Amino acid sequence: QGQLVESGGGLVQAGGSLRLSCAASGLVFSSNTMGWYRQAPGKQRDLVARITPGGSTNYADSVKGRFTISRDNAKNTVDLQMNSLKPEDTAVYYCRAVDPSRALLFWGQGTQVTVSS
Repeated sequence: QGQLVESGGGLVQAGGSLRLSCAASGLVFSSNTMGWYRQAPGKQRDLVARITPGGSTNYADSVKGRFTISRDNAKNTVDLQMNSLKPEDTAVYYCRAVDPSRALLFWGQGTQVTVSS
């Protein structure tokens, strides 16, 4: 059974940076598209960034140029570097793994990011 564990959330002032990390186990990491999603109170969970097994990336328009997603297939981790943070980036951030060839999808438990103005 796959498991994803996020870390790195916290409280930061606007303009600051945070780096989130997601450690995966129990899945074929290199076959998974890995993604970061976020959910603010009262809102739906939205895609922030994702990276394919081949390293292709895409980002939500709201974070382009500020956030960078990366993966390390040797360590089974995916990171999200967040710079120039804004109060509207405040949310619970979730890691997701998708392996279409095996029809598998896993979510992490989430990590809180709070950006103060």
